[in-house]
Amino acid sequence: MEILGSSESLRPTAQPVATSLSRAAIFLVVTIKHGTGSRTAIRSFCADFAALVRSVGFRELEGSLSCVVGFGSEAWDHLFGQPRPKELHKFREIRAGERHAVSTPGDMLFHIRAQRMDLCFELATRIMARLGPAVSPVDEVHGFRFFDSRDLIGFVDGTENPKGQAALDATIILDEDPAFAAGSYVIVQKYLHNLTEWNKLPTEKQEHIVGRTKLTDVELEDSFKPTYAHNALTKIVEDGKEVQILRDNMPFGQAGQGEFGTYFIGYSRSPRTIEQMLQNMFVGKPPGNYDRLLDFSRAVTGNLFFVPSATFLEKVRAE
Repeated sequence: MEILGSSESLRPTAQPVATSLSRAAIFLVVTIKHGTGSRTAIRSFCADFAALVRSVGFRELEGSLSCVVGFGSEAWDHLFGQPRPKELHKFREIRAGERHAVSTPGDMLFHIRAQRMDLCFELATRIMARLGPAVSPVDEVHGFRFFDSRDLIGFVDGTENPKGQAALDATIILDEDPAFAAGSYVIVQKYLHNLTEWNKLPTEKQEHIVGRTKLTDVELEDSFKPTYAHNALTKIVEDGKEVQILRDNMPFGQAGQGEFGTYFIGYSRSPRTIEQMLQNMFVGKPPGNYDRLLDFSRAVTGNLFFVPSATFLEKVRAE
């Protein structure tokens, strides 16, 4: 897709942020080794990134393979210097009682999506082989679509996602930062669930916490919905209009180890929208009226990345 920037002649092309939901995904976060040659190796990789994705995706065209790469604040300075995206910064941790939105290491994010996990795995393998000693992996999560797009807590996830042009409007930067038009911000968090305790709750109580019915996925009426409901606290309204983000959350887990979780990933034109959602969830709105999901789910990672346009990546030179 092409997005107009400050000059129509530039027409930067966005990375595939607003792509359709997939059946499988890999979320790969790495840190950069700041030794000899890492900057050159990664800059060279950026220019070849699109061709690498195409080469793997061409092996199974119906697999709809795509990949988005984002960069953390310190990594941006190390790799690209000035100018820099005006709202890029390190993920801001939040502490409120026992609730903690942690900030964890991460210089680059690869969000790999396809209809088949083998395509995701093959691309992740090639990315790591290409980057070699320039990076160290710090987190890798293999996500899967769970039945009718449900989370492991049993509720449909992503119902209110914007679609089509609305998804582009929610995620792709335009004139607010002309130097980085067609870019986007993305925040990721890995949540681990205590399903044993969650499943002890009556369904009606679970529905009050989430703000939707469990079976039919119908939003509870405002007159009936608690103010602490998840979908009440994560609805951001400015000037009378809801500010949307694009979520592509995925369940993950290891049944034998009793690990069950959700990988949250949210794209937006400004990180402030998701940061406000997290503030409402962890601290509460008003303070103390927090998201009761956090009594059963804890964040174990937290990162903010900037996703530059595909045009930006193609123009990067090794130096």
